[in-house]
Amino acid sequence: MTGDPEDRADAWFHALADRTRRDILRRVLAGEHSVSTLARSYDMSLTAVQKHVAVLEGAGLITRRRSGRESLASADGVELRAVARLLTELESHWRDRITRIDALLAEEGSADRPPAAAPPTP
Repeated sequence: MTGDPEDRADAWFHALADRTRRDILRRVLAGEHSVSTLARSYDMSLTAVQKHVAVLEGAGLITRRRSGRESLASADGVELRAVARLLTELESHWRDRITRIDALLAEEGSADRPPAAAPPTP
C-alpha cells in the first residue's frame, strides 16, 4: 500500500478493528490459504469472508493471487513490519508520557510529606 502514512495507518487500524479480520490475518501469517478454505472456519457466507479479505487486502496487510479458480491469500510481510514499527513508535510515545507522569507524581508526593524529624541528640 502506498500513499500518505496517516491514510495507511487509518486503513490498518480499520482492518484490524474487526475480530474476524484479525483471525484471518493470523491464519494467513501461518501460510497461504484459499479464501474458500478460510470461509469454512467461520459461521458466515463465503461472500462475507471475501469482504473481510478485501478489507485486509485494501489495507495492504495481505495479498491475493489466483491459482486456477481459487483465490489464495497470504500475509504481506513488508506492510506488517511497517505496522509493527508504527505500533512500537506509539508504544514508546505513551511509555515516555507515563514515565513523565510518574516523575511528576513522585515529585508532588515528596512535596506533600512533612519534613523528616531531626534525630534526637544525646
